[in-house]
Amino acid sequence: MSTGELEKLKVVAYSDPEFNNKVGDGEFTTLLNPEKYTYHYKTEQNDDQASGTSAAAPKFNKKLPEELELEFVFDRTGVITGHENTDDGIIDDLEAFKKVVLDYDGEEHKPNYLMIAWGSLLFKGAMTQMDIEFKLFKPDGTPIRAVAKGKFKGFVEDNLRAAKENNQSPDLTHYRIVRDGDTLPLMTYRIYGDPRYYLEVARVNKLDNFRKLKTGQELFFPPLQKSGI
Repeated sequence: MSTGELEKLKVVAYSDPEFNNKVGDGEFTTLLNPEKYTYHYKTEQNDDQASGTSAAAPKFNKKLPEELELEFVFDRTGVITGHENTDDGIIDDLEAFKKVVLDYDGEEHKPNYLMIAWGSLLFKGAMTQMDIEFKLFKPDGTPIRAVAKGKFKGFVEDNLRAAKENNQSPDLTHYRIVRDGDTLPLMTYRIYGDPRYYLEVARVNKLDNFRKLKTGQELFFPPLQKSGI
């Protein structure tokens, strides 16, 4: 199904938790795609037990938000075409990146809401930590190469979370019309609250190339339980 075309990872900032309103100049495209990324999944257990009793099996309380770890490379050594050495090295590049992922929204009193997209990866959340490791410098100390290690905490909008936690919900059966700019992982996220079901959706719709959806095309999104997703 892959076309083999190069896609760059993008981070897009939004001012609202519904991801409808993009922030001005709030888009960052990676210089180099990451070699890896890491998802962290956690659950909260209730370990309380009555005094004087034997240890009991912990009881599941809730699923905690997913977390994502990514590394971003910044380079002005001149070895990468289109990113030649400049007087300020990577300083301007880092500031542009921080404006997207760390800028404070005065009205919401919180950092921007972020959408991270690359291939089948579609993550919505906010940055919780960033560590920048500077690796190369000019003789005067100006940094020309660095790696930013970012940690992001995800969330699911209230309506999607309610549907996701109730597999019997009729809201999980949908027909959708492809609109301009739609991708299958994005549409899958809107329905199920998780983009990783896109391959199963491609299978049930008999899509030969899920990367090239046709505007106006109708797609079927089956219930999670019945489809075996």
